[in-house]
Amino acid sequence: MTGGLSILTALALQKGAFNIELYTKIFASMALTVSGGYAINDYFDQQTDAIVKPNRPIPSGAVSSKQALITSALLFLSGLAVATLTGILSLGILLFDTLLLIFYSAFLKKHSGILSNMLVGVLIGTSFLYGEASVFNVISVASFSLALTCFGSVGGNILRDVLSLDGDVKAGYPTMPQEIGVNSSVKMSAVFLLLSAVCSPFPYLLGVVKLSYLFPIAIWDCAIVYSALSLLRKQDLDSVKKQERIMTMTMILLPMALVVGTYI
Repeated sequence: MTGGLSILTALALQKGAFNIELYTKIFASMALTVSGGYAINDYFDQQTDAIVKPNRPIPSGAVSSKQALITSALLFLSGLAVATLTGILSLGILLFDTLLLIFYSAFLKKHSGILSNMLVGVLIGTSFLYGEASVFNVISVASFSLALTCFGSVGGNILRDVLSLDGDVKAGYPTMPQEIGVNSSVKMSAVFLLLSAVCSPFPYLLGVVKLSYLFPIAIWDCAIVYSALSLLRKQDLDSVKKQERIMTMTMILLPMALVVGTYI
């Protein structure tokens, strides 16, 4: 997903020009880095996964903890190696992402739920910045305007924390629902969803994409505004499940809007 968002950002900013060699490097470097994040997360989560997710690779015996650590290191290094081929600024962004992913798995998720949710949004947001940096070797308001959609990811991540509350309690993860309560967490999620809707027209207003971008993004906005208002009214588990499902189903509209806004 992150590699795809980086490519779509590059396409939008280049007004549809397609460089297969460069875009392959962009996708591979971002995908390798995020994959390294999954592997290092499994390494640091092995004890808690043995309690709440025994079928995960390390607790199930599919791989050893040493193999997971080595795999993570190889993936991170491979991602950084490919990033060197796209420029010094893009390399810096992926190095930042690598350090954040390690910090998140090793420390943050075990100490702060709220900051963990924010970090997930930041990581997704950097994929837009990476797309611009890889092509133009700069970061401008253009890619920042696209990155603001990550507010929706933060909101969705909070809802998933609410749904996984029982398992997180067993694992000892201090997620937002544990820190401020379920009702407050659901309302906070709604605020982030509304922020995403408010920021969604910015790429068009800044001339990054064409008018056609607004049609799929308007459908997305209607969906998340509906979900946000529903969550502000009701914070019960059934409502959270329903709105999280709506968000997941309509998420495809974000990359679709970028494609439409670039080519149509």
